[in-house]
Amino acid sequence: MRTIPILMPQLGESIAEATIIRILVEPGRVVEAGCDLFEVETNKATMAVTAPCAGTIGQIVATAKTSYAVGSTLAAFEITMENALSLGLGEETKPATSAPSASRTSSEEVENLHFKISDNDVISTRQPTVEPVVGGLPVPAGATGASYISPRMRARMLELGLNASDLAGVPGTGAGGRVTVEDFEAFLRALEQHRMTPASPMRIAVADSMRRSWMRPLATVGSPIMLDAMLAHRKKTDPKPGPALYVIRALALALAENTAFAGRLVGNRIVHPLAIDIGFAVEVDDGVMVPTLREVEKTPLVKLVPTYNKLVEQARARRLPNDVKRPGIATVTNFGTFGIVWATPIPLPEQNLVLGLGAGSKVPHWSEEVNQFIPVTEAELTLSFDHRVLDGGGAGRLLKRVAELLQKPELL
Repeated sequence: MRTIPILMPQLGESIAEATIIRILVEPGRVVEAGCDLFEVETNKATMAVTAPCAGTIGQIVATAKTSYAVGSTLAAFEITMENALSLGLGEETKPATSAPSASRTSSEEVENLHFKISDNDVISTRQPTVEPVVGGLPVPAGATGASYISPRMRARMLELGLNASDLAGVPGTGAGGRVTVEDFEAFLRALEQHRMTPASPMRIAVADSMRRSWMRPLATVGSPIMLDAMLAHRKKTDPKPGPALYVIRALALALAENTAFAGRLVGNRIVHPLAIDIGFAVEVDDGVMVPTLREVEKTPLVKLVPTYNKLVEQARARRLPNDVKRPGIATVTNFGTFGIVWATPIPLPEQNLVLGLGAGSKVPHWSEEVNQFIPVTEAELTLSFDHRVLDGGGAGRLLKRVAELLQKPELL
């Protein structure tokens, strides 16, 4: 007979450890090849550790509800010399007397098992350890958060209507900073000590939208823009367009020149929009609504004013018609109305772009015409975008084109 270790196998690419859920055998039990020995759980699925061949279970050193690194010894396994040879192990000195051996396990019986025993495998008291890593770098000692959630944890969260974002601030005590069930239950008990109020349906809808949006790699670029030409045009226009409407029209014209900027990446293709429909953000009680203006590139600025004003009133009353609730290809938000100078707004999940206008202020600007500084009204224009579709250079060119169009408002 020969004793070999049952090791925690590599259960999948990038899997460094697994948690033993159940121990399915006991010492002294005789098992066949492929028999399930341990039920284990990874961050991908629940699987079983199986016997590499027929044999007898020896000492079990693993315990349930504990995580073990790949390569850790879980139990000792006694096998015949014939089975050892089938696994590729070299011969050892035969004992003086030997019990009748079981029939030799065929090579087909040991194919596709989790691992193959090498001749160097021995029972060792030193267990491998998992160094917590994120992206290949060591995790700082103070790192927290639900970076790993087991299937059992996800089931519990689903039962309570929670998602990974709700656990962002929960410190994990498991290997690699994983949040264990015990950490999760302690977090829930701690919540009971705080004052809590129900979130409105609007707040929940906004939160879900932003959570889905953040699943993409987002970036933001910005540039100052002079508003004097726009403000002068607005004074002599009746009815008067709002500053955001100027930006909406300029963005629509710029996107009509290159629709790929507003495209969406689906698989390995950029899907171009069929129409230049632009949404705009309207603050309402405990949330934001985004009505959409249709085919903005085909409608002159002055004709957009009545429709825009009506949609603002309907949004604030939460009585938007269904046809304007369908999202456009981009959104414009005028965060300058709140005195905000610079921001990084987040595109809606269905969109690639959101253009933001900051608060205007008087600043000195060097004029080549008069060869001196002159006062101008300037604001920051920001563009947040899906970095999979658009790079910084393309985003900068789009922002520059919007700024150029705003300097000629009579053409809008």
